[in-house]
Amino acid sequence: MNQEEKAEAVIRQLREKGYRITVQRKMLLQVILENEYTSCKEIYFAAKERDRKVGIATVYRMVQLLEDMELIHKEMVVHL
Repeated sequence: MNQEEKAEAVIRQLREKGYRITVQRKMLLQVILENEYTSCKEIYFAAKERDRKVGIATVYRMVQLLEDMELIHKEMVVHL
């Protein structure tokens, strides 16, 4: 499954759960699927290059939404 197909599958799941599909959500989904990120801030900076209006809270909400839907998993890494 390529990146576009993955994005469409996620968008379909979001619609089924009653979420609005906004331009920013689509863009964030594309950013998230393009690379592996270690933090929401990295996603934010990558998204900010595409859309200056995107806010950090929007990124956090999108990541949380995708995690709640079990589409992504945040991992906690502790270095001692």
